[in-house]
Amino acid sequence: MRVLISCTLIATMILYAAPVMAQTVPSHVCPEVPDTLRERGALHAGLLEAPNAAVAQVLQAQLWEEWFKAPDARAKDFLTQGLAQRESFEWAEAEATFTQLIEYCPKYSEGWNQRAFIRYLREDYANALPDLDMALSITPDHIGALSGKGLTLLRMGRARLAQDTIRIAVSLNPWLSERALLVKDPATDL
Repeated sequence: MRVLISCTLIATMILYAAPVMAQTVPSHVCPEVPDTLRERGALHAGLLEAPNAAVAQVLQAQLWEEWFKAPDARAKDFLTQGLAQRESFEWAEAEATFTQLIEYCPKYSEGWNQRAFIRYLREDYANALPDLDMALSITPDHIGALSGKGLTLLRMGRARLAQDTIRIAVSLNPWLSERALLVKDPATDL
């Protein structure tokens, strides 16, 4: 009888404590970033087989949709707001918004990539580069971050590393406009 009462008492305590325990979990914690590896892989394969630039452009737009998939509505709001600020040339505000996104969702590569782009536009290459490295550490196949890193390295006068980085991006998307920046490498190009 005593065991039954104890079990009932514990169960009742858990039942009433659950809402309180749920409330103690911060609502501002970013959930897991959506896993889009399979979708991105299919799009990368499509880019390699694309018969022309128009088809590649459609596939590239679909890749951006995958990269833009935010973990939740709050992250999406930060992303949308930062993109709108960027389009309105409110670059300081956009950088602050993307910083908020990064602070909220540090494992969401697009926050890092977008802040890097703003920093690139502001010619703050030294701070854009670590953001691009973070984006690529999370999403190594992010063609936008790879090409952005190549462009940033070019602006920093690091041509050899820029060429290597752009080559990686072009290996994922042979239709990438940055391919025009590649110079022939006598060691590898015939």
